[in-house]
Amino acid sequence: MMNANINRRFSILLVDDRPENNILLEEVLENENRRFFSACSGNEALRIILKNPDIGLIMLDVQMPEMDGFEVARILKSNAKTKDIAIIFVTAINTEEQYVMQGFGEGAVDYMQKPLDINVTRAKVNVFEKLYFYQHDLKHSLKELEKVNKQLEKFVYVVSHDLKSPLASVVTILSTLRGNQVIESDPVVHERIEMVSMAAFHLADMIDSILDYSIHSLSQQTIEEVDTFELLNQIAYLLFPPKNIQIKVSESLPVIHTRKLKLQQVFQNLISNAIKYNDKRQGLIEIDVIDKEDFYEFLVRDNGPGIAKKDMDRIFKLFAVTENKSNKDSSTGIGLNLLKIIVEEQGGKVWADSELGKGSTFHFLWKK
Repeated sequence: MMNANINRRFSILLVDDRPENNILLEEVLENENRRFFSACSGNEALRIILKNPDIGLIMLDVQMPEMDGFEVARILKSNAKTKDIAIIFVTAINTEEQYVMQGFGEGAVDYMQKPLDINVTRAKVNVFEKLYFYQHDLKHSLKELEKVNKQLEKFVYVVSHDLKSPLASVVTILSTLRGNQVIESDPVVHERIEMVSMAAFHLADMIDSILDYSIHSLSQQTIEEVDTFELLNQIAYLLFPPKNIQIKVSESLPVIHTRKLKLQQVFQNLISNAIKYNDKRQGLIEIDVIDKEDFYEFLVRDNGPGIAKKDMDRIFKLFAVTENKSNKDSSTGIGLNLLKIIVEEQGGKVWADSELGKGSTFHFLWKK
């Protein structure tokens, strides 16, 4: 607990050519979670800052000999390591508008006149302290997110790479079977072999695309024109749904410019789940779209077992599974979480409506 408090210390540098002013200001701002540094000149202030990169706020006197506060601020803002430190100018003179504007122009976040109002000074420093920790926590979260994304991309690369070898064997065997006279003479078998071959080649293309994705950043992925009606029909065909399950694709689905692989992954996940867990004698899956201002809201609706209300808030969490008997033993709880990541990566969001025993509707927003 003590280490956590030390890590959350807020460091403040007080700069005034009169040491007694720094002492008085430190007494006003003193707090058990704060650490103070004191400097009586611009040069001394710069030396302290360079030795203590965790300083979060500088209370900087404007009028100082040799180097005034404006020059100190100008130097700090020109250095990449110190440019983000908050600076409050403190002065007894030069309160005219032109000097105040000069202070803000040099990078100050506030301008306070002596004698300082104790309550106002404390309140302002409290605000800057909170902002400092908000920014610190945000940067930490972004670093952690980047770390997780890199691990995920590495995982996807390894898995996709390992899938290529067995798939190559499958493709080779299918190529041999397609030339077999016995198979060629049976129209039904021939048709089935052709379908499996098409699916294998499609899967090979997908794996190549995933490999390509895993070694390129999001900004480097190709944005292309995608006919979503055609894409959905292709997915529906290649998922080989059982004869008792009908997939209806709305003809109003749009043509959009987007990252095709990402959109394909989302649709394929939702439709394959709807097929896999459907428990009705006559299953029905419907794909539709609603045109929103900056987004398309896609809907994948099914008449399957539905999802219990108690499970609705957790279905998109990693490794979370529902208690439906139809998927209790087969679901890993990974698919919907990855789907959520993909959709949010594109600037959208995903949610679901469901009634137990009557089916589910999954919605996701995809940017136009």
